[in-house]
Amino acid sequence: MKEITVEQLKARIDAGEKINLIDVREPFENAEFNIGGKLFPLGNIQRMEVEEIEDLRSEEVIVYCRSGKRSFTACLLLQQMGFTNTSNLTGGVLEWQAKIK
Repeated sequence: MKEITVEQLKARIDAGEKINLIDVREPFENAEFNIGGKLFPLGNIQRMEVEEIEDLRSEEVIVYCRSGKRSFTACLLLQQMGFTNTSNLTGGVLEWQAKIK
């Protein structure tokens, strides 16, 4: 698994890159603040219910959560399920809110 910083992600978004962002937080967290990712809670991944994101198996997927811990776990699980290019957003939404204006 790779890691990506909030600054690197912001630069890629600003450059107009096609990015597959997965938010593994809970729906209430996503409703409070979202950086544009598809909501897909960690529990779904833990239950191996990944049909909804199956088409991303061979594409780059950047995973984020509140602080980077749940997304780290999600990346590991996704890799075990055959997702070949996962990246964890270090520091998560907290880091994004602190550094990206």
